[in-house]
Amino acid sequence: MVKTESDKFKTDRESLNQLVMKYSGKNIKRFYGLDSAVFGKGTLECKTKELIGLVASLTLRCDDCVKYHLDRCREEGVNDAELEEALAIGLVIGGSITIPSLRKAVKYWDDFKQ
Repeated sequence: MVKTESDKFKTDRESLNQLVMKYSGKNIKRFYGLDSAVFGKGTLECKTKELIGLVASLTLRCDDCVKYHLDRCREEGVNDAELEEALAIGLVIGGSITIPSLRKAVKYWDDFKQ
């Protein structure tokens, strides 16, 4: 069976996270725990949090983070219009330097539909 880019990314991410945890002390583990807690259930809906994470990742041009948040956005039921609006915010905040990451994000999202 051919793996999608999303499947490969998730598999690689999980494997690398396990390796990080193997060598991590309490500070790195605490950071990972904080990350999980912040994006978990809270006052804001998880869908909103993932869109915020996507915008932040786009402006920082972290393509791995963009992929992660796109996967989570899909899991949280984000539709094309919501995604486009969030990406537009990221573009306005980050400026034209974010366009390469924006292109990759749109392609990654489009691959979900194939």
